[in-house]
Amino acid sequence: MDIADDRHCFVCGPENHEGLQAAFTVDPANSASRCQLVIPSRYQGWQGMVHGGILATLLDESVIYACRAQGEKFVTAELTVRYKKPVPVETMLVVRACVKGKKRKLLTVRSWIEAEGNVCAEADAKVFCLD
Repeated sequence: MDIADDRHCFVCGPENHEGLQAAFTVDPANSASRCQLVIPSRYQGWQGMVHGGILATLLDESVIYACRAQGEKFVTAELTVRYKKPVPVETMLVVRACVKGKKRKLLTVRSWIEAEGNVCAEADAKVFCLD
């Protein structure tokens, strides 16, 4: 599979002005990623709450960034999301992920979203390395 970054990713692409433009940092020593952002109200589901699909999308993106401590090109093979608490729009969120294991080209990763110090959503993922 040939993939290319054109800077238009919905989550992190700086050229996608309709996207979230999330800026993830990678911690290579811990195979982890982190991002802080505020989700605007245009991405709400129920009144005042971030749409669950947006939360799942952020969890998915965070696992890819955590894997980037070990390579450059990855795709999510499986993502299991658990929603724990509603997430209010216009609130500072912290999105984190860390690689938990690796077997050949398949990595297992845990990710979570915090709002106001509480874990609101979390996911376990299997990520395939294309490098």
